[in-house]
Amino acid sequence: QVQLVESGGGLVQPGGSLRLSCAASGSIFSINAMGWYRQAPGSQRELVAAVTSNGRVNYADNVKGRFTISRDNTKNMVYLQMNSLKPEDTAVYYCNADITRKNTLRTNAWGQGTQVTVSS
Repeated sequence: QVQLVESGGGLVQPGGSLRLSCAASGSIFSINAMGWYRQAPGSQRELVAAVTSNGRVNYADNVKGRFTISRDNTKNMVYLQMNSLKPEDTAVYYCNADITRKNTLRTNAWGQGTQVTVSS
């Protein structure tokens, strides 16, 4: 099996910064695309940022210029650096990964989520 574990969430004031980390583990042969999603209460889960195995990135319009996604392929980790945080960024943030397992099975995995709260 594969697991994704997020960390780095917490309470921060508007304008502050947080760095989220996601570690993938288990029977992993390779990781294709990785991304971060978020879901606020009463809202649909939305894509925040994604990065392919080739390093191409995509951001939601409302986080462009503030958030940066990166990955470390040697450690099976993905990060989300969040700067200039706004109250509307408050949500549970989920790590997502498209993984090819050692048995060749392709799996779309999700982490348990980490809470980000932006409030004064």
